[in-house]
Amino acid sequence: QVRLVESGGGSVQAGGSLRLSCAASGFPDRPYCMGWFRQAPGWDREALAGIASDGSVSYADSVKGRFTISKDNVKNTLYLQMNDLKPEDSARYHCSAVGPGCSTAETIHASYWYSLPNYFGPGTQVTVSS
Repeated sequence: QVRLVESGGGSVQAGGSLRLSCAASGFPDRPYCMGWFRQAPGWDREALAGIASDGSVSYADSVKGRFTISKDNVKNTLYLQMNDLKPEDSARYHCSAVGPGCSTAETIHASYWYSLPNYFGPGTQVTVSS
């Protein structure tokens, strides 16, 4: 059974940092691409950052230069280092993984992500105060 579990969320003041983790288990094969999404109440889900199996990465403009996605293949864990946090970053953050069919990290920004075998974790809450 595929399982993604996020951790590391919390409350922080503007300008602060948080590091999110996502523990992945149960995949029959290593996911082809993984990434981070967020969703705030009343807003659509937003794709933030993706990483492909070759280590290439892609970021949304809203987080480029502030967030860094990485993964540890030995620990089967995905990370999101978030620096210079802003109140508008407040949301529930979810990690996601997709199976065969994803060859580039940019796929996370396309609807194609959802046409692949995809999995999402329950999320972790991030709250940034001004």
